[in-house]
Amino acid sequence: MSEENKPKKTSRQQVYTLLVEIGRKAGDGLPEKATGAALMCFASGIDEAEAVRETVAILKQADTAPLDVTGYGTLAEREAEGHEIDEEERALMQRALDENSVIVAQMTPFFD
Repeated sequence: MSEENKPKKTSRQQVYTLLVEIGRKAGDGLPEKATGAALMCFASGIDEAEAVRETVAILKQADTAPLDVTGYGTLAEREAEGHEIDEEERALMQRALDENSVIVAQMTPFFD
């Protein structure tokens, strides 16, 4: 069978939207007076649990201190709940899927 006639392998990977709360840690790159931050992430995985594990592992490697993760589901699940998802978010989700990676889309520092 030639390459072009082979059936395409369907990926079981999906992209999940995760909100990760991080605490302070030396070298975390947060603003000086911040007490922590919220990170909006798009992470690929077979299921949400895998996406969470991968995200936490990568954030720990990046010298951050993940404290809590809230999952908001896949693109389809978010759309079903009525979430407005702009083209920029969709592009980042597609990138996470294409690269089988975790994308930190937004960082919001916390201040007391």
